[in-house]
Amino acid sequence: MPADTPPDAGTGRSAETVRVLAAQKAADADSTRRLDKEVADAVVLAGFPRHFVAARWGGAEGSFAELTRAVLTVGEGCAATAWYASLAAYSSRFAAHLPPAGQQAVWGESPDTVIATGMVPGGRAARVADGWRLDGRWSYVSGIDFAGWALLCALVPAADGPPAMRFFAVPWGEWTVDPVWDNVGMRATGSHTVTVTDVLVPEHLSFDRQELFTGRNSSSDLAVHNVPIQAVSGLPFVTPAAGAAAGALKAAGATLTGRRRTPFNEVKLVRAAGRIDAARLLIEQNAEAADAHRFDRALLARGERNATYAAETLRDAAGLLVALAGTAGLSESGALQRHWRDITTATSHVALQYETSAAKNYAAVLLGPAED
Repeated sequence: MPADTPPDAGTGRSAETVRVLAAQKAADADSTRRLDKEVADAVVLAGFPRHFVAARWGGAEGSFAELTRAVLTVGEGCAATAWYASLAAYSSRFAAHLPPAGQQAVWGESPDTVIATGMVPGGRAARVADGWRLDGRWSYVSGIDFAGWALLCALVPAADGPPAMRFFAVPWGEWTVDPVWDNVGMRATGSHTVTVTDVLVPEHLSFDRQELFTGRNSSSDLAVHNVPIQAVSGLPFVTPAAGAAAGALKAAGATLTGRRRTPFNEVKLVRAAGRIDAARLLIEQNAEAADAHRFDRALLARGERNATYAAETLRDAAGLLVALAGTAGLSESGALQRHWRDITTATSHVALQYETSAAKNYAAVLLGPAED
């Protein structure tokens, strides 16, 4: 094994077990809008929450490439389970920015702590003698149903200029959940709204949000903890969709029997397969670049473009598969329509839109900076 190849964390080897179980429970999860506890426990047992946790806490210190392969595998059975697994892993990477005492609080008893993250500032924090007073509401906090901690971003008043942003780690019991997630797809992700009311957060359970963007972790020197968020742009969200697309391909292919296996339908299937493979290659390219610590401006912009284009391509592929399967393929008892809804919902995430920053940043690589 080359010296710069990250060790096998075991997550990838366990993913197939999760895929099989999640696929068995997927229809019920979609109907009840909640993952089966056995599935949620399997995600933890497979090592997703501990994947990026430091070895000093019993974690795996795993790679982006291995996690990506594992999430792709799980997504083939159930996109909502893959979403939960993916965000549980990435939330632990974010929490690695907490000071050592904060990491001790989160992982001191187990590296398998499930963390749910509210990335968008949904509240405000005020400094007090013992730390911070936190108030607010955070939407779309995926996985909160099974979380032991919530990592929430809030605005902090500044003496001069606009407010700063910080993350605050809040333990279970200090928040309430408003179960408002009612999207047509990804129904079982538990992406509900979290409310915190006047909670005291000690200093060691907070860090500056800017560290995620600079990629410089003041609390850990591990390579995987010192990666700017742009370098893995979109990976937590597009990878479950790519896994679901592979599941959709199998489900659609199963409908092409007897008189339905025509050259016309075979062409649609092959076109969809090509799109799914192309998207997967772009996703894996992003993961490999992050593991290699390739963070120059052009590669960071390419990573954003890759994720956004992969999302667009997966939506196209799902549309082709639904079209070739016909009416029978849209039966509620079948998996294809669920995969289709999940892909459509997952790829609508704001991180996977050209209009956010992907188009502007990559256009600057191709054309140079825009003139004022």
